[in-house]
Amino acid sequence: MPSQNFIDYVKIYCSSGKGGGGSAHLLHLKTNYKGGPDGGDGGRGGHIILKGNSQLWTLLHLKYHKHVTAESGQSGGANLKSGAEGKDVIIEVPLGTVAKNADTGEVMLEITHDGETKILLEGGRGGLGNDHFKSATFQTPRFAQPGEPGKEATVILELKVLADVGLVGFPNAGKSTLLSVISAAKPKIADYPFTTLVPNLGIVNYKNFKSFVMADIPGIIEGASEGKGLGLRFLRHIERNSILLFMIPADSDSIKKEFKILLKELEKYNPELLSKQMILAVTKCDLVDAKGLAKLKIKVPDNIPVVFISAVANMGIDELKDLLWKELN
Repeated sequence: MPSQNFIDYVKIYCSSGKGGGGSAHLLHLKTNYKGGPDGGDGGRGGHIILKGNSQLWTLLHLKYHKHVTAESGQSGGANLKSGAEGKDVIIEVPLGTVAKNADTGEVMLEITHDGETKILLEGGRGGLGNDHFKSATFQTPRFAQPGEPGKEATVILELKVLADVGLVGFPNAGKSTLLSVISAAKPKIADYPFTTLVPNLGIVNYKNFKSFVMADIPGIIEGASEGKGLGLRFLRHIERNSILLFMIPADSDSIKKEFKILLKELEKYNPELLSKQMILAVTKCDLVDAKGLAKLKIKVPDNIPVVFISAVANMGIDELKDLLWKELN
């Protein structure tokens, strides 16, 4: 997916429809000149609705659609005729979309399933016609309720990529290379930091026609939780992953130190991330010999499952897939 087409943040102004006013009509017929109140109810204003669509991977289609307005309900009529409801506006969004109030930051709703629909802003209720207000002592009410106003809000839509496994590591740790080898995804790969600027998703095939989804999250830098670089945008996508696969290259100065820095950034951003299942993959193991690999095995954290891999040399890939599948299930 071209990076310029991956949009994971949009701000739109939404306005639901106003409810139609009730009718204050009085029945007048040749045979019944004083037939009494027969005003119908007003129609409900249109809702603003979000709907999950598994075929969408980005919010690009909303980038230039800054105003969304639903229809107002129609007024009630004579002969107890209710007004028509305003047409709802349905906004299709990718799975993992979170809607927030731009003014308060409050989370309004989340969409996580295909076909799931949730009302973002309700339309105003229609007013009651004068027929509702008649009584034995008040037989000719000449008034009706007005419709309720619609709701309006500036809404932020944020996409948090949904995946079973999220790749976590510093830039140039080999995340994109692994994804390209282990799945059919074709992320941009080069030997310099920040090759990946947007999340990439790949479907990893496993034994007996099983599969799981892996996400290549753009590299974290120290201070990402405080907004350095594009850290907050990157970290947002990690929240939705079931397993976090930490990736640290074999030629790192200190695997334990890098792992602690990554954990610290996740904790600063959202402490709940530390409760997720974690696996450490030591990458680029083709760069060290058997003796060096033996030394590495005593320098890794001892509180997390560790696998030694090389995507280029196809080393340890099956072992990694077995471990991921075991942890997922």
